[in-house]
Amino acid sequence: MSDSFDVLWLSASPALQRFDKPLLEYLSGHINVAQWEYQQTKDEASSIDQAVELLYDFLEWCDRPVHLAGHGMGGAIALTFAQRFPQKVRSLTLLAVAAQPANNWQAHYYFQRQLFSISRELVLASTVRSLFGNQPPHTTKKLVAALDKDLEQSPSSHSLFKLIYLAKGGVSMPMMVCGSKSDPIVNPPALHDWSNWFKPEDKLWECPQGHHFFHYFYPQEVGEEILSFWQRHHPHLLEGSPLSLSTSTSYS
Repeated sequence: MSDSFDVLWLSASPALQRFDKPLLEYLSGHINVAQWEYQQTKDEASSIDQAVELLYDFLEWCDRPVHLAGHGMGGAIALTFAQRFPQKVRSLTLLAVAAQPANNWQAHYYFQRQLFSISRELVLASTVRSLFGNQPPHTTKKLVAALDKDLEQSPSSHSLFKLIYLAKGGVSMPMMVCGSKSDPIVNPPALHDWSNWFKPEDKLWECPQGHHFFHYFYPQEVGEEILSFWQRHHPHLLEGSPLSLSTSTSYS
């Protein structure tokens, strides 16, 4: 297991993980990336604690810490795991994760449902525009169906009755936080709130466009920033990669 991967990407949204694929394909061209998936069953309580425990079981016998990364709920799980088991994590990379980790698209959805007396379908259609920008009607229909599934499958504890909050705070290992300037869910103020917990070695990077799923629309730009961050804290990570020369000179 020690040589099987260097980076572990966490996914907790089976209906939305297709939007991680372009970035993972780009990263896999330069580094060994494994994908860990969590899918909540209908009989489980909505909580990320079970996912964190299962992730620990998976990494328990790994003989070295790994680079953890994830988008949205996957990133929130990575953050919680890194805070509880820092000895297992070499670095942490979060995409579209606010300093208040529970501030995700589902919190936005339920807040809209509480605020306005409109149907689930209309709120989801509005959410599609927030997450992806304006899309053709047939694409919007497919995205509404995907978000509808994610409401059932994601381990988020939000509901029509209550919005939950998670503990704020940083981590002991190097951390990178990525977001988009056009993301209305994890907007720039929510992203910059991370500065309250940043260490000197931590990094915040914002994609100019791309909405909430900026890594889907701009996988190379996002990937280059992440690879540069990883190599800064793990100089031998990209040896032999076509990117290694350009990234190494940036920090010489």
